[in-house]
Amino acid sequence: MSEFIPPYPPRLPAQPSAWQRLKAMRKNILAGWEENAFYYEFVSAKILSRRVFLCNSPDSVQFALNSHNSSFERKSAQHRHSLSPLLGDGLFVSDGETWRERRRIVAPVVHVSRLPDFAPVMVQTALEARERWANLPAGAEIDVLGEMAQLTAEIICRTIFGSQLGRAHASEVVSGFSDYQRYIMKTDFISLLGLPDWLPRWYSPRVRRAVKRIHGVLERIIDESRQQRDRNEASIIGRLFDAQEQDGGVKFDQEALRNEAAVLFMAGHETTANSLAWTWYLLSQSPRVQTRLLNELDRVLGGRAPTLDDVPNLVYTRAVFEETMRLYPPVPMLTREALVDENFNGVTIPKGSMILVSPWLLHRHKRLWHKPDHFVPERFMPAAKGPVSKFAYIPFSIGPRICAGMAFGLTEAILCIATLAQQFKLQLKEGHQVEIECHLTLRPGATLPMVLQRREPRRRAATRPARVQTPAPPPVCPVHHGVNGTASEPNRSGQQGDGRATDASARETGGAALS
Repeated sequence: MSEFIPPYPPRLPAQPSAWQRLKAMRKNILAGWEENAFYYEFVSAKILSRRVFLCNSPDSVQFALNSHNSSFERKSAQHRHSLSPLLGDGLFVSDGETWRERRRIVAPVVHVSRLPDFAPVMVQTALEARERWANLPAGAEIDVLGEMAQLTAEIICRTIFGSQLGRAHASEVVSGFSDYQRYIMKTDFISLLGLPDWLPRWYSPRVRRAVKRIHGVLERIIDESRQQRDRNEASIIGRLFDAQEQDGGVKFDQEALRNEAAVLFMAGHETTANSLAWTWYLLSQSPRVQTRLLNELDRVLGGRAPTLDDVPNLVYTRAVFEETMRLYPPVPMLTREALVDENFNGVTIPKGSMILVSPWLLHRHKRLWHKPDHFVPERFMPAAKGPVSKFAYIPFSIGPRICAGMAFGLTEAILCIATLAQQFKLQLKEGHQVEIECHLTLRPGATLPMVLQRREPRRRAATRPARVQTPAPPPVCPVHHGVNGTASEPNRSGQQGDGRATDASARETGGAALS
């Protein structure tokens, strides 16, 4: 079993004051936690004038994000004001009727039923990236973070907008997102001081320039898509055009359309690119895991390109990616605002309080995971017990606001890994230290320099997936998050829908999941 412990920010030696925590988080929002925070379940503290509640147990996560979601559906002021310059009133930011209307429009167009249309585009784009790598000299050094960003940006453009973005425009979007994250405000002191939400926030010229660059590319793509529109083509942007026409531009005007396009682009490009980059890094540091993954690819694919029908058979490939998202969740902090007074286990949560759910803490919780800081993909294999609860593993969030593109992202990652890893190993550049960078999303630093090593896949075991009359089953969450994150039946870990362990589960795991 792998004993590799990937890097994480130094943990504070003792519980800091609210001001010390805030100061540490201004540099890196993951750097403000002490070791004991990975044992917390439900705690609160006052930061300046704002009461903050940390939900860090399956039952408290279920309470905040699922069973009582209507009381906490609004994103926090920090979250809204850090994203609104780029996304406006898009799905990531909106709530209430606006969110429900936009979700109704967007969710169907990234539904799992569309994967047979999307998967060939994902594979073709990955094959083109592989061909570019093959044309580089032996031992070439590449920035894997940049490469994955280019790859996912091109995939999202082709699948969502039905056109090729091209490397020049992909670079423009990628660098725009990077600059935006680097320069956007880290802490919203206006809200922490209890001042009115309507007070304007100041954004630096660098932030405004990054927004202008991204919006410029998106508006160009939208205009081209509108001019070349084929009403018989079931494209996502076409569905957005249809919604705009049906609405008459009253609620879903040109700005709203661009905002949702920006959300789709960010969700389909930024987070997946980061997770793929982390995957390549982890594989390079764990030869045992890498060997097992390559053996699976050789056995299932035998050197040919993967298809959607192969995805159910790439179980270890998927486990590697899921373990990557456990250790490095794409969005490590989820924040909400209490819209009404609430009560959890006898504790009053006043209206206006901030609710914090941190996948970073939850996914490494000492009582929920065995060896929580270790890289162990086997914990996500079908025979394993898996997470102690589906509310303990939330890389795509959970509840009504679960990521609508969860199946899209999982499928994209599995197919890209399978396509590239068959012919290339990647080794971290000698002497490079990975520095965790987190502003909005979790990245392995500004760049991730790695060296390409070519490999020849074993072709003798080549088999093609059996032809089926219906599409292959799409990837589903290993802990059965489902469409809206609700559940009443026990999951495979022996957990009830409320996230509590059954006695049978505790006996079967020998208590390991709670150690």
